[in-house]
Amino acid sequence: MSSLVYCTAQFKPRPGKERELFTVLQSLEPNTLREDGCIQYRVTRRITSPFAEGESYPIVFHEIWRDMAAFEQHCQRREITEFFSRHCEADDGLAQAWNVCVYTDEPEDFA
Repeated sequence: MSSLVYCTAQFKPRPGKERELFTVLQSLEPNTLREDGCIQYRVTRRITSPFAEGESYPIVFHEIWRDMAAFEQHCQRREITEFFSRHCEADDGLAQAWNVCVYTDEPEDFA
């Protein structure tokens, strides 16, 4: 078991904005990868496969952080808060919807 925090951040672009949103999200990678506590931070786009037909938003960040403190510090960085303000919360933002969740590999009864 570990203190690692796994984050999945999904984004549903506004119609016709998928490429633009993907590019903006990619621009967040270099600085984030330099953050203390960042183990993995990669934006991906959904591709088709008959073996993986589940539902998801088409753009997904896969993140791994050293611990919750590192993840929360990342979320408070100006670059990240400005991204959400400009591209998610604004009426004319690139994202129509988003979903950010964090996970642990520790069992619920871990002491």
